Amino acid sequence: MKTIDCDYLVVGSGMAGLMSALHLGRRGRVLLVTKKDRADSNTNFAQGGIACVMKSDDSFERHIRDTLEAGAGLCDRKVVERIVSEGPRCIAELESLGIQFSIRENGDGTRGYDLGKEGGHSKRRVMHAGDITGRRIEQVLLERVQAERRVDMCEHLMAIDLITTGWLGQNEPNRCCGVYVLDRQTGEISAIRAPYTVLATGGGGKVYLYTSNPDIATGDGVAMAWRAGVPIKNMEFIQFHPTCLYHPEAKSFLISEAVRGEGARLVDGAGRAFMGKYDERGELAPRDIVARAIDAEMKAQGAACVYLDIRHKPEKFLKDRFPNIYAACKSFGFNMATDLVPVVPAAHYFCGGIQADVDGRTALPGLLACGEAACTGLHGANRLASNSLLEALVCADALASAVEEMPRRGSCDRPLIPDWVYGDAVTSDEAVVVEHNWNEVRTCMWDYVGIVRTDKRLERAHRRIRNLRQEIREYYLDYLPTPDILELRNIAAVAELIVRSARARRESRGLHYTLDYPETAAEAADTVIADPAGSHA
Repeated sequence: MKTIDCDYLVVGSGMAGLMSALHLGRRGRVLLVTKKDRADSNTNFAQGGIACVMKSDDSFERHIRDTLEAGAGLCDRKVVERIVSEGPRCIAELESLGIQFSIRENGDGTRGYDLGKEGGHSKRRVMHAGDITGRRIEQVLLERVQAERRVDMCEHLMAIDLITTGWLGQNEPNRCCGVYVLDRQTGEISAIRAPYTVLATGGGGKVYLYTSNPDIATGDGVAMAWRAGVPIKNMEFIQFHPTCLYHPEAKSFLISEAVRGEGARLVDGAGRAFMGKYDERGELAPRDIVARAIDAEMKAQGAACVYLDIRHKPEKFLKDRFPNIYAACKSFGFNMATDLVPVVPAAHYFCGGIQADVDGRTALPGLLACGEAACTGLHGANRLASNSLLEALVCADALASAVEEMPRRGSCDRPLIPDWVYGDAVTSDEAVVVEHNWNEVRTCMWDYVGIVRTDKRLERAHRRIRNLRQEIREYYLDYLPTPDILELRNIAAVAELIVRSARARRESRGLHYTLDYPETAAEAADTVIADPAGSHA
C-alpha cells in the first residue's frame, strides 16, 4: 500500500479547505484532497454572499445582535464577536487574492459595495458577486491554490477513515496522524500521513431526500470524526432553506434569500401573501420561521409548493441583479418578471458538526475542523443568512495561526501505518442493496426528522436508522469499498447523530421544532454526543 507524507493534510476543496491550504502553504507542504472534481463543493453553489459590516451606518454590534437573535440563545457570544469583528480584515485579504465584489453607483456620484439584505439582518451587509458569489470565490481560490508551489491537490480521492495513534496501538497520547483514502477511479486504497489533518468536508444535505446541496454533501468529515471518538455537537439543528425551485427537472436549484431581500413575497396558489401571519418581519424573518411557515401553509392547503412573487420588479433589474437565477428559472419555463415561481423548503445547512474552536482545534490532537463540518458556536440553533462563508474565511485564517503554535513533528514522529486489510471482501454484485438503503435513509429522515418533529416520529427514525446502519456495516465488511458504500455509510452515521440529538432536546429552539415540546426552555444548552472511539464503526 502506498503511503504519502505531507506536513498538512486538508480534506475538502470548498472555501474553508482552499483558504486553509493557502494559509498553511506558507508554513509547510500541504496536500489537499477532494473526493470528486476540485470545484465540487457547497461553496460553488453559494448564491447569496458573505455577511460583513462594511458601511458606516452599520456596526459590529448590530451584526452580533442579529446573529445572536437568529441563533435563538445558543450562540457563543465570544465566538460571534470574534468572527464578526475579524470579517473586514479577512474580506480585504480575499479581495487581495482577486475576488471582485459587486459595486454600485451611489446617488452622490461615488461608488461603493452593492450590499444585499437577507432574512434576519437589520442592515444591508451581504457582500456578493452577482448571484454566483460562491462560484466566483471557488474559481479564484482554485487558481491561487494551483499556483502555490507548496500546495498539491489530488482529485477523486475519498477519505475513508481517520488514522489515530490510539488505533495503531502507539504508546503515546492519542492523536490523529492521517487518513486512509480511496482512489475513486482505480479503487486503490492508500494512506496519507500528516501531523495535522484539517477536515473541511462541508455539510450533509444528502442525508435528506430533498436538499439544495450537491451530491458530494454526505457528511463525510462528521462521520469520520465520530467514528474516531471526537465529540459532535448540536446536530439536531438542520437549516431547511425556504425556497428551492419546485420542478421535477430542477435538481437542487436554490432561489437565493437575496430575492426576498429585494422585495419578493411568498404567496399561496391563490396569490395570497401569508408570511405576515407568522412573523412581523414577513419574508425577511429568519429561515427557521420562514421554512416552518411554508411547511404549515402547504400542509393546511394540501399544496405541493408555494410561490415567490417578484413581478413588481422590472425585468432588467432582475436580469442584472440575479442573472443566474433569472436564466435558470427561465430555462424551466418561469419568467421572474411575469410569473409566480414555485418553491419548496429543502435541507440546506448543518449548524451542528464536529465540536471545534474558532481556530479549528478539536478534542483529538492533530485533527482540526473548519467550515460547515465544524460547530464553533457561531450559528447556535439557527444560522443567520450569509454567515457561513464569513465563518469559513475567518476560521481558516485563525486555524493557520493556531497551527504555528502547535508542536512541529518530523519524520521520526510519524508512525508506521499498516496496509489496508481487505479480509475476505469481494467485489459486490448487489449494488441494488446500496441504492435501496441510500433511498431508505434519506426518505426516513425526510418523513420523520424534517422541519416539524414529534417523539413518535423520532423514535421510528431511530429504530429504522439503527437497523439500516447494521445492514450497511455488514455490507461494508463483506465487499470491497466503493465510493457509493462509503457515502452510504457516512449518511447513515450522520442520520443517527441527527436523530439522537433531536431526541435529547426536550424543547423547541431555532431549527429544532417539535410538537411534543413547543415551548423554549429558559436555559439554553448544547447537545454533545461523545461516544468512545470504535463504538459505532
